[in-house]
Formats: sequence, C-alpha cells, structure tokens
Amino acid sequence: MSTRKARLRVYDDTKALFHLPDGVIYLDGNSLGALPFGVAERVNRVITAEWGNELIRAWNSAGWYAQPRHVGDRIARLIGAEAGSVMVGDTLSLKVYQALAAALDMNASRKVVLSDTGNFPTDLYMAEGLIATLGRGHQLRLVAPEEIEAALSEEIAVLYITEVDYRTGRRHDMAKLTAKAHALGIVTVWDLAHSAGALPVDLAGSGADFAAGCTYKYLNAGPGAPAFLYVAPRHADGVRAALSGWMGHAKPFAFELAYAAAGGVERMRVGTPPVLAMAALEASLDIWNRVDIAEVRTRSLALGDLLIAEVERRCPSLKLVTPRAQERRGSQVSFAFDGGYAAMQALIARGLIGDFRAPDIMRFGITPLYIGEAEVLKAADIIEDVIVGEVWRRPEYQVVNAVT
Repeated sequence: MSTRKARLRVYDDTKALFHLPDGVIYLDGNSLGALPFGVAERVNRVITAEWGNELIRAWNSAGWYAQPRHVGDRIARLIGAEAGSVMVGDTLSLKVYQALAAALDMNASRKVVLSDTGNFPTDLYMAEGLIATLGRGHQLRLVAPEEIEAALSEEIAVLYITEVDYRTGRRHDMAKLTAKAHALGIVTVWDLAHSAGALPVDLAGSGADFAAGCTYKYLNAGPGAPAFLYVAPRHADGVRAALSGWMGHAKPFAFELAYAAAGGVERMRVGTPPVLAMAALEASLDIWNRVDIAEVRTRSLALGDLLIAEVERRCPSLKLVTPRAQERRGSQVSFAFDGGYAAMQALIARGLIGDFRAPDIMRFGITPLYIGEAEVLKAADIIEDVIVGEVWRRPEYQVVNAVT
C-alpha cells in the first residue's frame, strides 16, 4: 500500500481522502457526495495553469475539448459500459430527454412510455414535456414499481425507469427487465442517478439501450456536476440527436449552417463542456480508479443491515420502507415517519445529516468511502435520542426550509 497506484481499502484508506467536518456524520452522500481533498488542487490548477496561462489555447493544449469523451470513458468502467459509449456534459434532465427522444424515434410506431411511480419526478416532467413537444400522440403510463414487469407489452415503445428508487432505495432488476423488454420489442432507458458509484452496474452485459446518470451523488463530483449519457454502441451511429448542439456536429468548427450529426456517441454532445466542473469530477474519479466497486457494494450492504437492525430495535415507530433483501436495494436506508421532516431537522442540528423526501420519508445514504460501523452506530444513537425523546416536536424543527 506504499505507492500511489496501490489499491485503496474502502473506508480504512479512503476516508482520509475526503473533507469531513468535525462533529458531523454525513449520511446524505446519496444526494450530494462529500468533498474529495483532491478537487480543490485540481480545479485550482485548471484555473491558474490552464485557463490563466494557456487562455483559449487550453481547448487544445490542456485537452478541454476532448474532456466529455475522455471522462465518459472513465465513468464507463464504473457502469459496465463499453469504451467510447459514454458522453459527459449538461444536466441529468437534458440527458434523459436526449435518451428518451432517441428511443422514441427508434420505436416510432408505438406510443406508450412506461415508467413507475417511484421514478424521480424530473424524469417524468421531461417525458411530459417531450411528449407535448412532439405532438405525436404519445402517452406516459405510470404503474407501481412492483408492477413494471407485468405491465410490459407489445404496445410499449420505451421502458423508462430509474434503477434505484430515490425515496425507498428499492432496486429494479436491470438485466431481467431489459431482457423481457427486448423480447417484446421495447427500447430501454435507465436512470443511474442512485446507482453509479453505489453498486456494480453492467450496462453492456444487460443489453441496455440507453442510460443516464449524475455525478454529484455517489461519485462525489460536487454540486451541479455534469451528467453522463450512455448509448449502446449498436445504436450510436443511427440515433437522432434531438438537441442538435454545435458540439455534436460532425464538423463543429466548419460552422456549416445545416446540422450534420457526429459519429457515435459524440452526436450527443450539446454545448460547451463545463471545464471547471469536469475538472472536479476528474479529481473524484482518481479515487475510483483505485477502488473496487464490488468491495464498496459489500460494505454498503453490511452497513445498511446494521443501520436497519439498530434503528428498528431502538425506534419501532420508524417504519422501514427500504427492501430488506440485499439484492433488491441500492445504497440507502429509508424510514417512514409522520414527523419525518421535523425529525430530520433535529438530527441535522445534532450533527447527523440525512435528508427528507415528501410525504414522510427519512433517507440515510450509505457511502462506504467515508462511512463505517462507528459512524452508523453513532447515527443510531442520535436517531434514538431524537425519536424516543421526541426532540423533533420542538417548534424550531417545524420550520420548512426551501431545500428539504
């Protein structure tokens, strides 16, 4: 373990790579990851040495122009994707829009987009907006998460779901659902927002058509970090780029007046890449280059089991909504509680940071890169104090903030 290239032991080695404020137990990495120490140095270097000294030359000399594809290949390793199949840039909302638009074009004779009530609302909003814009008679059909498989049929154009439910942590079986969808002629679009960096993903092995995800959660790239889009190589040269930005043009610097799509996943580029944000992402990915995602998953599941056992033993009024079965959950533990919002504010005031999702869900993200058994047990102590002692009933915890 003496060289910089040595494999890092999850938590034993990796915790020291993150800035974690004293007195804080951070169980909200499923919403915004902690700050890797390497980010400040990397971004400062880009600002001073690249932007400062190279100025506009840095698009070539520092490789800024190639960042979206280069960083995409680094993410591809974490999500089981083929080299050259992942493009980074823009936001997750834009990336799911691009993916869904391309998928609908591939299945033009069908009109139904199937999703579930556990999907993240912005994905559904983007689908509604796209359907309205197209004006071709498409409809968005929602069923309960457990009813997705039974709802697949030959009238469905696109299966459009998030692998891990943002509220409950329930995990869909990607390989099983993709195989059944394909057997029925359905194109698949997967949202990996709560999967990438949390658990092993096998896009190529499962045969997924499209996938998108964000990098500010388990990948720890910072607020507003760029999203990524996966296009299966078998589709990449034929899909239509609904957002035909100049960076996705075959010859962007020829400045031709008509759009001509670039080859492969490059056509899914839209506008100028966020160079500073991309630098922060690259610094975070340096950690992932030395971490085994299978080890992260093993530790995540064990810590989740520990948190479930401790909270249920101490606080029976909290109702577990995360699946107990390890294969059916992501990397968070969620409980339902009528006073959930106020209880979470009381926990945060005591140094335990989780978050709340309406109407009554208290979420605790398990991020093994910087969370271990000691933090989980201390978190259980604080939860017990707040819930059993009814601390959450105090007036100061009833005030609802703009961001919950």
